[in-house]
Amino acid sequence: MLFKSLSKAQKTLVQNVRERRLQMDLTQEGLAERSGVALSTLRKFEQTGMISLESFLKILSIVGGLEEMIEGLKPNTPAFKSIDEVIKIDEKAIKKRGSKK
Repeated sequence: MLFKSLSKAQKTLVQNVRERRLQMDLTQEGLAERSGVALSTLRKFEQTGMISLESFLKILSIVGGLEEMIEGLKPNTPAFKSIDEVIKIDEKAIKKRGSKK
């Protein structure tokens, strides 16, 4: 489910990367050199948000966030493997009588 439009998400990513770059006291030229991304590509990214996935990952490897992105995209582990497991849980939850204390 999307809570943000794709364009807002894109702008937020650009702002976050730019802020990280500035916190590291890196110029666009410095980040381009360290990441191996062409300066023109980095400038275009900061202006328009358009960049290849490979270049984006290279930038994240320098400014940080790559590990968080990898971790955040792990598939969710389902709580149940089959409908039978769900039924068993439901059967255990239903008490038919109170205890005889």
